[in-house]
Amino acid sequence: MNMKEHNAFMASIPSKRDDLHAQAAAEVDSPGFLLTTVEKLAGLAQARSMWPVTMGLACCAIEMMAAGTPRFDMSRFGWEVFRASPRHADVMIVSGRVSHKMAPIVRNVYDSMPEPKWVISMGACASSGGIFNNYAIVQGCDHIVPVDIYLPGCPPRPEMLLNAMLELTRQVERKPLFKHREEIARAVEAAALAATPTHEMKGLLA
Repeated sequence: MNMKEHNAFMASIPSKRDDLHAQAAAEVDSPGFLLTTVEKLAGLAQARSMWPVTMGLACCAIEMMAAGTPRFDMSRFGWEVFRASPRHADVMIVSGRVSHKMAPIVRNVYDSMPEPKWVISMGACASSGGIFNNYAIVQGCDHIVPVDIYLPGCPPRPEMLLNAMLELTRQVERKPLFKHREEIARAVEAAALAATPTHEMKGLLA
């Protein structure tokens, strides 16, 4: 399967349609052949060598650890080892509920990670507080760190984490370099503001 056939296949998947980032990147004029080639090469290298930092907070951490076992083998995709030091990691998988007591520590670990870095919010508790709608739990880790991928479930299966990892890999591969990425970011923001609000969407499951 060549690249055109692969892109056509990915576009046929319902969850991959209406990708604001992909549409905005296509609309912005290319900076040139040489720079585009360097961008693709750098994106490919980054996406195939992601090292997660150990950030297991609750029950979702068991599923995250299972994803590294031989049955699921996340190292197949370049996510080889979990690093105990944030200085050696470039992606944070927030797996489990984030308490207000733990929030400053999570933020400190995130700030210690070198750029570029990404965040996966694993599970309903990390993404929205889950069933813990109380004073002790942060209602979504996006209140303390910027999130790139939201992974639903309580807890999500290791296969779902692998799918989130592959989705993040696809985003990293297409991440632009230098000043060109600012133009795409502005286009993505404009497209997001022009999108239909969620409360006005009807019949999506029909």
